[in-house]
Amino acid sequence: MSDLYQVTETISVFKAVLWIFYPMAALVLIELLLRTNDDDDDDFQGGKGIRVAQMQPAYAPSGA
Repeated sequence: MSDLYQVTETISVFKAVLWIFYPMAALVLIELLLRTNDDDDDDFQGGKGIRVAQMQPAYAPSGA
């Protein structure tokens, strides 16, 4: 039991709290790196939508 006490005395509270956040920071970094390569823009006009047919305006009665 004295060995456990020695180990807990050598590790600071700040270092113990950082060990909680190291895995989460690694996961966030991996997510950000994987998100940078998301190139799903398959058209050649800078992401502008291309209409298939000319849309006709909808008829609305003037008394509505």
